[in-house]
Amino acid sequence: MKSFKDYAKTTPQEKEEVATAEELAKKIASAYHGKSNADMLRNILAQAEKSKRAGTLSNEEIENFYRSFSPMLDSSQRKKLRAVVDRLKEI
Repeated sequence: MKSFKDYAKTTPQEKEEVATAEELAKKIASAYHGKSNADMLRNILAQAEKSKRAGTLSNEEIENFYRSFSPMLDSSQRKKLRAVVDRLKEI
C-alpha cells in the first residue's frame, strides 16, 4: 500500500491479516536479534515449511509475511527472503 487512502480501502479481513503478519514479523525480528542471517532464514524456513505441509499456512499468509517483514531488511536480505517465500509457495 502506498498511502493511508489505500490502507483505508482494505477489507476488515485484509487488515486483520496484515496486523497478524506484522505481529509475526516483529516477534521474529526480536527473537532473532543478534543471530546470524543464516540461522534466522533456516529457522523461518523450517517453521514455515512445517506449517505449510500441515495446511496451517497459506500462500497468501506467506506473501503477507513477506510484505510486512521485507521493509525491515536490506536489499540482499530481501532477495534471500523472496527466494525463501517463493520456495515455500511451491510446497
